[in-house]
Amino acid sequence: MLRSLYVRDYALIEELRVEFDAGLNIITGETGAGKSILVGALQMILGERASTDTVRSGASKAVIEGVFGNADDPSIAAILDENAIDPQPVVILRREITTSYSRGFINDTPATLQVMREVASHLIDLHGQHEHQSLLDVSTHVGLLDSFGQLDEPRGTYAERYAKVAELTQARNRLRTRKRELEEKKELYGFQIEEIDRVNPQEGEEETLDGERRVLENAERLYDVSTRLYELLYDGNRSIHDQLVEVHNELREVVEIDAQFEETLKEIDSARIITSEAAAFLQDYGADVEFNPERLDEIRSRVSELERLKRKYGGTLDAVLEHRREIGEVYETAQNFDRELERLTGEIDAARESLSEAALQLSERRQEVAGRIEKAVEEECARLGMPDCRFRVTFDVDLREDGWIRLEDGRRAAAYEAGMDRVEFYISTNLGEEPRPLAKVASGGEISRIMLALKSILAKSEQFPILVFDEIDVGISGAVAGKVGRAMHELASSHQIIAITHLPQIAARGDVHFLVEKHVEDGRTKTRIRRLSDQMRAEHVASLMSGAEITDAALKSARELMERR
Repeated sequence: MLRSLYVRDYALIEELRVEFDAGLNIITGETGAGKSILVGALQMILGERASTDTVRSGASKAVIEGVFGNADDPSIAAILDENAIDPQPVVILRREITTSYSRGFINDTPATLQVMREVASHLIDLHGQHEHQSLLDVSTHVGLLDSFGQLDEPRGTYAERYAKVAELTQARNRLRTRKRELEEKKELYGFQIEEIDRVNPQEGEEETLDGERRVLENAERLYDVSTRLYELLYDGNRSIHDQLVEVHNELREVVEIDAQFEETLKEIDSARIITSEAAAFLQDYGADVEFNPERLDEIRSRVSELERLKRKYGGTLDAVLEHRREIGEVYETAQNFDRELERLTGEIDAARESLSEAALQLSERRQEVAGRIEKAVEEECARLGMPDCRFRVTFDVDLREDGWIRLEDGRRAAAYEAGMDRVEFYISTNLGEEPRPLAKVASGGEISRIMLALKSILAKSEQFPILVFDEIDVGISGAVAGKVGRAMHELASSHQIIAITHLPQIAARGDVHFLVEKHVEDGRTKTRIRRLSDQMRAEHVASLMSGAEITDAALKSARELMERR
């Protein structure tokens, strides 16, 4: 249950805290007093998007906090655990709104609006002032039917398979579009592939060619240097190698006299070996120097071809190779479109068969549920002053040759996100009249009562712990209002109900009564809410009956209404 609601600096509310009870909590107040503001604040902690205009003038931020007790539901605990929020028996939802941003918290841990909505969906069902008008929108009927039948599992299975068919169909459409586009580019890509492949550039080729070009361009100098250095080190008169041999021989003689020369002898010997190896390299290098102007011309020509490709296809050899890879893949795809389209079509056909199976199973379950909801709505409507109500759930499909769903008779039907069924509620409220589309025949008061009937049976099937009704009694009065009040009071025996109303027949049924008022303080208009005592409740119910001047008769009638609870 919703234990308390705290609101600060939200619209006309400076600060208030409401402590709710179990059962039927009634909220009344004059038009414009701020009842809708209170509902709006409640919607904020349920994850609705916030407008920065709601921050009270002169305040830095608005704060709304709801404390929900007995909230140790496994579904809620799973959501909190998944989002690293510690599950607790008490769930505290808080929203902070500034002129530039808003933040949400669950049990003092930051939470996204999506997570707040998921948690709230297991706690509370809020019926807004004009929500009963949604019954006039036929597209909402299938959702109400599925909610009553608790068809989440078959509907989830259908949704997964629908998404699969949609994904594959989109992939095939993209491929077809791409095929048309690539057919236009195929000739260009073929020319580019031929041009690049004719040159056949290789990764790292530029560095290799550049090194070879430098050697060929400087062959004469390299030959001269290697030859001259070889002679200096090994082959010339008084070469370095010969001098090192001479030094080595003399050191070997003196080392026998003084061992201190032994280390120097080793170093000279090492230098002699290194000199010999260096001389051998220079000799081999000089012998291998190639004077090849033809090869040099080939390299320069090759570099020129690579430069031309670079200018055309990205500025670097890596870019050329990447472009070749990309257009090669595209060209290969263009060459194999028919085979790829055939493969996708086969997958789509299989996915459609699987979708058809799920759609037929879901439709069959809905047909079963329809009979139960028809009976339940008729019973509820009878309690709400519509004894001759006949409620029917009709089914239809959109037949299409290209539909995703294959029916049992072989015909095909369109598939939608919620299934193949077009569900519509039909109603007759007068004896002898055949049921007709609800959206066309029901009056405003009847729509309100049908919505209350649906909410009542849905609350029982879904086990919503908290129900909020914001003026669901639009269009009703008199004895009908009394029956609506009785139905809401009975529903409150198993659910906490918070009901905003303007009817005394409903207000009198409350277990606790709150009055929303608007007053001026220090030149500012403020909204406040206070809990009424039994005496004040009787007076206020009487004022709802007779207006500002409370007569003794109205007060007596109010007390009689309250005693009927």
